[in-house]
Amino acid sequence: MLSAPVPVLEIGGTHVTSALVDLTARELMGEAVREPLPAQGTAEEILDAITATATRLDPPPRALWGVAVPGPFDYEAGVGLFHEVGKFEALYGVDVGTELKRRLRPAPCALRFLNDADAFGIGESVAGAAIGHARAVCITLGSGVGSAFLDRGQPVNDGPLVPPHGSVHLLSYGGRPLEETVSRRGIRAAYARAALDDPDVVPDVRTIAELARGGDRHAWAVLDQAFRALGTALAPWLARFEATALVVGGSIAASWDLIEGPLRAGLDAGPNGVLSTRMVFRTAEHPHDAPLLGAAWWAVRPQPAAAGGR
Repeated sequence: MLSAPVPVLEIGGTHVTSALVDLTARELMGEAVREPLPAQGTAEEILDAITATATRLDPPPRALWGVAVPGPFDYEAGVGLFHEVGKFEALYGVDVGTELKRRLRPAPCALRFLNDADAFGIGESVAGAAIGHARAVCITLGSGVGSAFLDRGQPVNDGPLVPPHGSVHLLSYGGRPLEETVSRRGIRAAYARAALDDPDVVPDVRTIAELARGGDRHAWAVLDQAFRALGTALAPWLARFEATALVVGGSIAASWDLIEGPLRAGLDAGPNGVLSTRMVFRTAEHPHDAPLLGAAWWAVRPQPAAAGGR
């Protein structure tokens, strides 16, 4: 099964990416195709954009497709549940699996959906920074905090060892949702409060990071606080899950030189002691390709008896 290329889609808030994956080599076959996605458009506009990107591939007939998509989404049924999340509202209640299967040529055998953060984590587990770790936690830092708790490459999304739904973004810090502190909007808002006379003109996180490197004490303090908070919120769950690796990806991870120290400090500050010294602690090896690799692995994995593709 693994000798044939596996076609995959990664559906994001602004772009959709398609690729063929060679799972034997654990790499993409050729270049991925990345195109803008009208997340605020009609259902037809969104589905047409996804289809147009997918059809630029040359997949084998009757292929199993892997599709990484953000939540809220019914991954087993392939149905959008987006409501009041600022994107893909037109797909609420839409059977995305059936609609894509009808549009794609050659017709797929099935489409198998998974959460985009889980796809990232699986990709790093099978081909990246978490290889060889029975239990790993992979997080993405950007517009929010995505997370995957992986047990031998399989996402764990419920039970006492992980946060609700396996989602770090549902955690709190200082009595507020964690993403109010650790996210693009949270960091920008904190910098505006600390340093700006005009809160309507706020630099992006990349610029705030550059200011911190240049000696801006407000920028440094905001980033230090954000990533200490992340470590503090993560620490009990990493300990409970008995993770041996923490992998960090996402657009904000490009500022790893400013993240690593505060994150380690937050991890080690609580009752779990020097937690970070007992773990592999690194940035993603495949920050762009990991979700595509993970989606391919998910597409061809053996299906539980009660599950099935669309």
